[in-house]
Amino acid sequence: MVDRGFANVDPKSVSPQGEILAGFLAPHPPHLVYGENPPQNKPRSKGGWEPLRWAYEKCREKIKALEPDVILVHSPHWQTIVGHHFLAVPQLKGLSVDPIFPHLFQYNFEMNVDVPLAEACIQEATDLGLTAKKMDHPNFRVDYGTIVSLHMLNPDWDIPVVGISANNSPYYYSHDFAQDQMIKLGEATRRAIEKTGRRAIVVASNTLSHLHFDREPDIPEDMSQEAVYSFDQYQWDMRVIDLMRQGKVDELMEVLPEFMEKTFAEVRAGSLVWMLSAMGFPKTPASIHGYGTVIGTGNVVAEWDLIGAKNNMDLTTQETAVCQK
Repeated sequence: MVDRGFANVDPKSVSPQGEILAGFLAPHPPHLVYGENPPQNKPRSKGGWEPLRWAYEKCREKIKALEPDVILVHSPHWQTIVGHHFLAVPQLKGLSVDPIFPHLFQYNFEMNVDVPLAEACIQEATDLGLTAKKMDHPNFRVDYGTIVSLHMLNPDWDIPVVGISANNSPYYYSHDFAQDQMIKLGEATRRAIEKTGRRAIVVASNTLSHLHFDREPDIPEDMSQEAVYSFDQYQWDMRVIDLMRQGKVDELMEVLPEFMEKTFAEVRAGSLVWMLSAMGFPKTPASIHGYGTVIGTGNVVAEWDLIGAKNNMDLTTQETAVCQK
C-alpha cells in the first residue's frame, strides 16, 4: 500500500497492485433503457434498438466473468466548468429524468460508490497539475449518461462505481489542449487504480457521430423510422470504428479532432481519450459488439479486453521459450 492518506482502504481487500481489466465504449441514449423496460424506469415501450441492446448483453456476460471490484465511467452529461469532479458519496439514490426525453427516461437509481478510489483519483490528478474535486453532496442527482451506461453494462448494480464529470472548459481553447487534459486524467486514473489495488473496468459513455434529427416519430421505438443522420456521418463512424478494430490507436488519436469537427462527435467531451489513456493507449484491437443509430446519432458498443490480450501475450512468450529450448 502506498501512503497517500487513503485511510478508508482496507489492506486486506486489495492486491499489491491493481489493474484495468477491460475498457468499454458504452453509448448512453436513454432510448436503450426505455426499449429494455427495466423496473427502475417508469415509461414503458414496445422494444426497439435491439442490435445495440443485444450488444450490451455480450458486455454484461464479460463483466460478470471478470468479476471487477469497480466500474469507472466518464460521462459527457455531467458537465463541470471548474475541474474534473468525482462522485464521492458512499451510496447515492434518487430519480434521474432526461431533460430532452422525459417521456422515455425517468429512472430510479441506486448505486454504491467506491469513495476511497475516487479520493485516490483526485489526489493523482492533482499531482499531475489538474484541478480535481469531490462531489460529496448526499442528494446529488446523477446524470442520465452515467446511469444509462452503467445500467446497460450491469443492470444488477452489484458492482461499486466511480463517476467522473466532463470538464468542458479546455475545449474553449483547442482540441489539443483538451485532449492533453484528458490524457493526464487517464494517467491519474490508472495510477489510482494501481495504487489502491482495484481490479477495474473503465467506461467511456459516449456516442460517436452526434448530428441528429430534431423530430421523433409518434412512436419513438418505431424502427422503420430510425436511420443514420447522413451518409457522410456514417462513413466517418466506419472510419473510426475500423481504426478501433485494427488496434491503430495512434491513428485514431490523430483523426479524432477532425472527426469531432465534421460530425459534432460526442467524443469531444473527452470520455474516449480518458479511457484510452487510462488503458495506456493499447494496441489491442477492439471487439465491436454492435453499431446502430438513435435519432440519427452513431453508436458503437466496443470492448478492449486487456486481460485477454495479456494472457495471449504470456502464452505466446511461453510457447516461444519452449520452441527455443
